[in-house]
Amino acid sequence: MPLNERDRIEILMMIGVGDRMRTQQEVCRLFHEMHPDREPVSQSTVSRIERKYRELGHVRDAPRQGRPKINENVQQDVILSALENPHCTVRQVSRDLNIGKSSVSNIFKKVKYHPYRVRLIHELAEDDFDRRTEFCEYMMDHNNQNNGFIANILFSDEATFFLNGHVNRQNTRYWSQENPHWMQEYHTQHPQKGVVFTLILRIESLKSKFRKV
Repeated sequence: MPLNERDRIEILMMIGVGDRMRTQQEVCRLFHEMHPDREPVSQSTVSRIERKYRELGHVRDAPRQGRPKINENVQQDVILSALENPHCTVRQVSRDLNIGKSSVSNIFKKVKYHPYRVRLIHELAEDDFDRRTEFCEYMMDHNNQNNGFIANILFSDEATFFLNGHVNRQNTRYWSQENPHWMQEYHTQHPQKGVVFTLILRIESLKSKFRKV
């Protein structure tokens, strides 16, 4: 258990003054006799307390520095940066205002600003709505005819990376206190892009087929 200010003052009184001073070893033994339920103090601890009193005139704890408070003017500058450009990044604001990225993040968090992502939606042609209806009817008919039809479907997904500056929802944010419901249409057949394709296969359905064969 660490010593508090009262304990340090008690140790100073045990040391004494003038001709009635005790050695560090005697002080340690006396402190242990008076506080047998506590951890004994060492001679180096007694020495530090005595030296601190001689140098500073007190044995109080030094004030803790802690993190510096964020200036209100800096906080306003960060908020203005987000208002002027909602798509700014923490790195950009940090570089423009010459403050740490953690400080920028803390300010956004304090004023309840959230980085909303853009929602990409496919551009629909006039006949796309009829195609959707036809596809749903096709799937419903086949499922009614064969209950295991859905289990035999291979589900897949893909991620598209545009190479000509087209919006990337992974790196694009909109800083706001409320959800702006930010959406952007894009063409599915866009030039200069890379596609990562992923396939998910149901092993159970394949095993049942192999058993039948």
